[in-house]
Amino acid sequence: MVKHVLLFKLRDMDTPEQKQAIMVEIKEKLMGLKALVPAIHSIDVRLNQNPRETYDICLISEHNDWDALEAYRVDPHHVEVANFIALHRESRACADFEI
Repeated sequence: MVKHVLLFKLRDMDTPEQKQAIMVEIKEKLMGLKALVPAIHSIDVRLNQNPRETYDICLISEHNDWDALEAYRVDPHHVEVANFIALHRESRACADFEI
């Protein structure tokens, strides 16, 4: 099993409400991938609640193996969501490891 952990920091927005709405939309889009991408074993997305921290969104997904992680990466549904996130993100951090 491979665990895929991502952190996203979003760009500054006009209002905190606008940023929160985008965060919720990103979470919904990511969580919706479970039903669309067979290479996802499990997925969890959390929104940061600590304003002192840098990153806004945490994604943790599990994949059966490295090939499944790669299949997830190139899946058109995932690419569509990743492109949406890229429109709003300032930075991204990632770690992948076997469990």
